[in-house]
Amino acid sequence: MLEKIISFSIKNKLIIAMMTLALIIWGVWSAGRLPIDAVPDITNNQVQIITLCPTLAGQEVEQLVTYPIEQSIANLPDLEELRSISRFGLSLITVVFKENVDVYFARQLINERLNEAVENIPAGVGKPEMGPVSTGLGEVYQYIIHPKKESENKYSAMDLRTMQDWIVARQLYGTPGIAEVNSFGGKLKQYEVAVNPSRLLAMGVTIPDIFSALQKNNENTGGAYIDKKPNAYFIRGIGLIGSFDDIKNIVVKQNPNGIPILIKDVAEVQFESAIRYGALTYNGEKDVVGGIVMMLKGYNSAEVVNRVKEKMSTIQKSLPDDVVIEPFLDRTDLVKRAISTVEKNLIEGALIVILVLVLFLGNLRAGLIVASAIPLSLLFALGMMNVFGVSANLMSLGAIDFGLIVDGAVIVVESSLYFLEHRKNMLRLTQNEMDDVVENRTKRMMSSAVFGQIIIMIVYLPILSLIGIEGKMFRPMAQTVSFAIIGALLLSLTYIPMMSALFLPKQLSHKKSFNDKMMDFLQSKYTPLLNTAIRFKRAVVASAVVIFAIAVFVFSRMGGEFIPTLQEGDYAFHCILPQGTSLSQSIETSMQCMREIKKFDEVKMVVGKTGSAEVPSDPMPTEATDMIIVLKPKSEWKRKISYDELADEIMEKLEVIPGVFFEKSQPIQMRFNELMTGIRQDVAVKIFGENMDTLLYYANRVNVVVQKVQGATEPSVERVAGLPQIVIRYNRSQIANYGLSIEDVNHIVSTAFAGGKAGVVFENERRYDLMVRLDSASRNNLDDVGRLLIPVSNGMQIPLTQVADVKLELGPAQISRENGRRRIVVGFNVKDRDVASVVEEIESQLAEKVKLPEGYYYTYGGTFENLQAASKRLMIALPIALALIFVMLFFTFKSAKQALLIYTTIPMSAIGGVFALLLRDMSFSISAGVGFIALFGVAVLNGIVLIGTFNQLKQEGVEDILERIKEGTRSRLRPVLMTATVASLGFLPMALSQSAGAEVQKPLATVVIGGLITATLLTLFVLPLFYLFFSSEKKVKVEGNNFSGVMPIILLILSAMLLPTISSAQTNVTLEQAISLAMKNNLHLQAQQLNVQSYESLKKSSFELPKTEVNFQYGQYNSIKKDNGINIQQTIPMPGYFVTKARLNNAELKGAQLQQNIAIKQIISQVSSAYYEIVFLQQNEKELQKLDSIYSGFVQAATLRYTSGESNLLEKTTAETKRGEVQLKVIRNNTALKIAYSTLEALLNTSNLIVTPISNFVPLVPDNVLDSATITNNFSYQLMLQQAAIAKRTKSAEAAMALPELNIGYMNQSIIGFQEVNGADVYFNRSKRFTGFSMGITVPLTFFSNVSKVKSFSFRHQELLKEAENSKIELQSQLQNAFATYLQNLNQYNYFKNTAMPNADAIINTSTLAYRNGEINYLEYAAALENATAIRTGFLQSIHDVNQTVININSLTNK
Repeated sequence: MLEKIISFSIKNKLIIAMMTLALIIWGVWSAGRLPIDAVPDITNNQVQIITLCPTLAGQEVEQLVTYPIEQSIANLPDLEELRSISRFGLSLITVVFKENVDVYFARQLINERLNEAVENIPAGVGKPEMGPVSTGLGEVYQYIIHPKKESENKYSAMDLRTMQDWIVARQLYGTPGIAEVNSFGGKLKQYEVAVNPSRLLAMGVTIPDIFSALQKNNENTGGAYIDKKPNAYFIRGIGLIGSFDDIKNIVVKQNPNGIPILIKDVAEVQFESAIRYGALTYNGEKDVVGGIVMMLKGYNSAEVVNRVKEKMSTIQKSLPDDVVIEPFLDRTDLVKRAISTVEKNLIEGALIVILVLVLFLGNLRAGLIVASAIPLSLLFALGMMNVFGVSANLMSLGAIDFGLIVDGAVIVVESSLYFLEHRKNMLRLTQNEMDDVVENRTKRMMSSAVFGQIIIMIVYLPILSLIGIEGKMFRPMAQTVSFAIIGALLLSLTYIPMMSALFLPKQLSHKKSFNDKMMDFLQSKYTPLLNTAIRFKRAVVASAVVIFAIAVFVFSRMGGEFIPTLQEGDYAFHCILPQGTSLSQSIETSMQCMREIKKFDEVKMVVGKTGSAEVPSDPMPTEATDMIIVLKPKSEWKRKISYDELADEIMEKLEVIPGVFFEKSQPIQMRFNELMTGIRQDVAVKIFGENMDTLLYYANRVNVVVQKVQGATEPSVERVAGLPQIVIRYNRSQIANYGLSIEDVNHIVSTAFAGGKAGVVFENERRYDLMVRLDSASRNNLDDVGRLLIPVSNGMQIPLTQVADVKLELGPAQISRENGRRRIVVGFNVKDRDVASVVEEIESQLAEKVKLPEGYYYTYGGTFENLQAASKRLMIALPIALALIFVMLFFTFKSAKQALLIYTTIPMSAIGGVFALLLRDMSFSISAGVGFIALFGVAVLNGIVLIGTFNQLKQEGVEDILERIKEGTRSRLRPVLMTATVASLGFLPMALSQSAGAEVQKPLATVVIGGLITATLLTLFVLPLFYLFFSSEKKVKVEGNNFSGVMPIILLILSAMLLPTISSAQTNVTLEQAISLAMKNNLHLQAQQLNVQSYESLKKSSFELPKTEVNFQYGQYNSIKKDNGINIQQTIPMPGYFVTKARLNNAELKGAQLQQNIAIKQIISQVSSAYYEIVFLQQNEKELQKLDSIYSGFVQAATLRYTSGESNLLEKTTAETKRGEVQLKVIRNNTALKIAYSTLEALLNTSNLIVTPISNFVPLVPDNVLDSATITNNFSYQLMLQQAAIAKRTKSAEAAMALPELNIGYMNQSIIGFQEVNGADVYFNRSKRFTGFSMGITVPLTFFSNVSKVKSFSFRHQELLKEAENSKIELQSQLQNAFATYLQNLNQYNYFKNTAMPNADAIINTSTLAYRNGEINYLEYAAALENATAIRTGFLQSIHDVNQTVININSLTNK
């Protein structure tokens, strides 16, 4: 196949040239359509649920809002993580799904569950809504709106906010790719009725009266129309509020004299802003208004930002001339810098590769031919990236090494050039002769070229198996490199042979070129060194092993990080003030900080975001500010200072400000960390528990430990306490005396201070809330709350202090939950040290210094979570890559010995990679890990080249091993050096780059370059020695050495390399983990899933037409002439047939899904039963061991008494017998435990399980009370009903088959001969055709047989309905019996717990003491112990019986 392609390419040069041109056009076109971003979007698949509750404190938000929502969505399928924040006025729940779940499907699932959750949330508290469909890269464009300097006093914060909401944001909505435009800062305009309490009291008016009056006097209505010919007059009543006067003149009530009391008599009507929870400040100068444009998930950020910029130019024209929209964060700036880095590295790398190729090949034409494959393979890769939707970014394009890509082209061209240089006849070749030479040499070397490219592809393929964050980060890179290699391979088969045949010189001179002189020089240095290495082979091999051991040691101490931090070019400083700081104080302090920052010449502008926006997807308290520091381009910096050094200087400048805590980060990095893990810092210690005070106490202790760990900077405890609250505690007896209800009082308090929405005021299209609250002078301090007037039933108004105590207290500021449990976080960043070692040290110190109480535990979050997950995946991907390489080598060389020999190049290359990281002071990161994977593939290629040459020389008759080694290394020195040089130098610009984004690429390039240096040196010196040792020939003896001496060394290398991948350990599992494993591994469930997939596939056949009949005729069927004709017939059933068939398929699919649900429920029940059986047996084993120790004491005492003559032998033997009985119980218990484990492992389809022991062994509680109606949820009952539905659908399908069918036909034939046309004879040949069509209907004559079948299925449907009803009765009976058994077992458990168990301990203690004192004899003591034993084991058995009954109940009710 390959040979035919090569021949075709050389013989059809024009076609290949046209195809190459088409490739160029396709690649350039694709490059223009490619999505572009700085880095891949690694945000996990999440949905945010936001509930605004302005009247609730954090505790009530958690109890009334967060908990019900969490409970409703906790059982959603493919749910990965559930975390929430509850604080004053806000509940934010983040739901993380698995990556394979479509985000819109996930939102649909959550929306359905939210409808259920709303029923459990008290009315008026708040309505949960989902956040925008965006990601960590979603904030693509941020801007501020501010007046020009000369007009700063012309526009208020309310005016600017109105422009943002009703002019800017409205016009941005509808732009393709925008998910949300989030307004920030300013003052939200409202119509306010500011009530004066003194006037209320004087007029006898209450707040509810005002509220009611406003609601009743703000509406329009219609009265249909009056028909007056010829016109119809429509009736419209206009009563909507349109101005302040309309509000002021609304009647609240009438006084006793009948005089109306108006709104203006008791309140002021004015414009006021909503209560602010956030603000936006600019350069420390002014409070401004801004917007955050959120990009829709999956869109191209560059295109979206360009659309926004186009819209902004239009929007700017619609604003006043002296108001400016100024962007401060524009994603395209970072994208341009990152892509510029990639372009620079690719161009420089390509130029270096071209130079090296020309240098080593010694021929300019040959070098340029190979080099031309570089842009062509890149264009092919860009085209494939566009097809597969891979975006162009640092990771996808940053790993392309043209040295690797052109390896196949190098082999083809070098082989042809070598033949031309060494042929005996030096006459000029003709074009045909040149074609033959290139074709023969290409065919000869093509297998090596293809094999080399496949090896490179194989090492990248396991990266495609990565999932989660690391998969999103590195999978595009593997895809792009694979695309480029495939393109280069295709070019090596087509374009390169064609170009070589056309442009390689057809006659070469014998003059020595620079290339020849260079290779002679290298040979003169290499040959003596190789001879020396052969002479001291043991020392050389031992040295290599020692160096490898040192590299392993260095690597183990190197530590690791997830991904080196990308320099975004801007900073994000998180400024935190003391808990409970007001918004105005936060603004003042943050503006002071911003003024200090603005003093740095490198800073362009500083924008501070304090608190939260109206859509709080980033929920910050009012005491926190994110300061976005936008820097000037580095070319404009006047000082020679690095990015990190500038950040340190800014931090030093800020730290002098008292009472403020700062965290340093970058805008995208901070957003990524928070969205992915809920934490802004690099690492967080999470403490889980129940009591918030206890969590805070231990968090502060952890914080003290973290502060002392080197490398952990800026540790901070999550702010969960210390929020000042004015607490109103109601006196229920007083409320009852006044005839009030707490709901009425709460409503008045909420309206008076938070404000109550009494309606909406329209200004053309704009709409503003109409709010009722106390005037600002009456809601300033604690006394104002106490003096709030509450109307009572007799018409009087009393102060709030008459029915409640009003005090200032400190309360929880925030309650964080994760997966249904409360938690607190101690977060910190890591500096000058790797993340992994810092966390390891903290873990050890916490285990020693901070012991948590029972029920509390630690976990670790932040980027450390990502590092752990990625490392586990790489520990799978790396062995797979190595195994695939070994398989390829084995099939190539047909020898496991030689495959292992070439395999030794892998540890050789790893040496250089490790030391290169060490020299450049880099930690092991996932980028470096991917570099190692790429390095191994290149290193193996060098080994293949050398060993393949040795084998070829052996086939040519070179029997002497030393001669074979010397000749082989001499002839292959140039290819080995060229392969390593182009591959390593291709990465050189990437390794040395200082541009934006280079931090991510440097570790990868460093590993490849360093590894190839050592791999090349060791391949040229150590690999020949290994070949010498591996040789099985006995003819040549090498003085002073033998194979047995070096074999342990080789095994040492291989075992050191492979040992981490083959070690195994037992796995601890909880019940949830066991169920999860069963869902994943159980073969029965897999079979059920395949059954469902089978029916899903069958759905596609619902609209299948019968076969089309095509007939062809030829012969003398019309006349003596031979005519031909074609006839096409198609039968089309009636549409009803397709509909009934589709419904039948849907019904059968639903039946299969119910069968799958039944199987899942059965497996869960069986796993739960087996799990709790193991837990019971574990507890029983502990109890039996305790009893064994008691009986052991009995035996010792009886033996002592027997020895001293105080008792007879019978007492001693009785004691030993009793202890033996306990030991037999232990053995039986262990046997039962093994059987239970075997059962569980069979259900989980795995081995080496250990069930995590339960410290508190208590009975389970059923999820349902006894309610027979719940049995309708049982899947078995639902399946019976579905089978009846299937029978009904089958009946309908059978009836549809009896319907007539339509037949359509088409005929086209020739009738050769004369035919009369318009009275004249015309001759018709085969080209003049006669056509026609037919149409008919097919009617079943034996319709009665279908009627019989329909009746049969009707009876079957009725039968199944009866069986379903019977099944329901049986299941209800089973449920009642199960509940009766549960109550019986529960009573038994309560008896043991409350009565028997306390007595058992007393029996043992009392009888043991009495026996030792001689107060009772051994028979009485043995009887007492036996009684206590029965109580203890009976107690455990009672718990076990309750658990098994509960599992049965949950199984019956599908819980």
